[in-house]
Amino acid sequence: MHSIRTTLNAAVASLNLSSSSPLLDAEILLCQVLNRPRSYLRAWPDTKLNAVQLGAFSDLLKQRQHGHPIAYLTGIKEFWSREFIVTPDVLIPRPDTECLIEVCLALVQTQPRLRLIDLGTGSGIIAITLAAERPDASVFAADISASALAIAQLNAQRHHVNIQFFQSDWFTAIPVQAFDLVVSNPPYIASDDDHLQQGDLRFEPQQALIAAEQGLHDINLLADKARHFLTPNGHLVIEHGYNQAESVQAIFTQHHYHAIQTINDLSGQPRVTFGCYPP
Repeated sequence: MHSIRTTLNAAVASLNLSSSSPLLDAEILLCQVLNRPRSYLRAWPDTKLNAVQLGAFSDLLKQRQHGHPIAYLTGIKEFWSREFIVTPDVLIPRPDTECLIEVCLALVQTQPRLRLIDLGTGSGIIAITLAAERPDASVFAADISASALAIAQLNAQRHHVNIQFFQSDWFTAIPVQAFDLVVSNPPYIASDDDHLQQGDLRFEPQQALIAAEQGLHDINLLADKARHFLTPNGHLVIEHGYNQAESVQAIFTQHHYHAIQTINDLSGQPRVTFGCYPP
């Protein structure tokens, strides 16, 4: 029978050509099978694995060799120091989106009786994180995908936050009401972008990634429609591509937002643009 050490060594060798982090990937997948933390692997490297464990690990390893994202194989991804359930029905949370959270929290830090909505919520990471950080707020979230909403609702239960969910194509099914903050990480990748054929993007839901008009269609629609749902001097906050800041600012200007700013992500790339809509 194989030990943890020999199993990991063989797995790393098999992942060298398909992963930029073969040891980490192998450890995460083996921990998934064993239901143990990574520290266990180092503390007990000579522990023998049984046939069932080896078979389950082999299945996960083969999927990883074909590029399947680690987050989909484990069903969990960390964001803002919380673990979220993820499936192929939702995008995988990324560190860049933490910039969006920081911007939102800064904009509403003195806002009493806060009302906010997260559009295109996916796994719910934005709405849930904001609800957890601002438990006094009334938080709403919407997505066109029923499957994505089911995941978001599971995550809301997991983190004990109260969110009102809507199945809606952006604002279409949202009751007319005023929000202090409208936030979204919408599809913003052009259909001919080479990145769609690389890495995790190959396995993520295309409708959550791709937008017409070189990735700007949904951003333009949100900027237009949000004006009818914002309180006086409410804010629209949008995540976008690293090369779209100038175009997004132009869209905000076209729709008469003011105090428009773009904030860089952890990598120093322009990532989040926000604006205030006048009364």
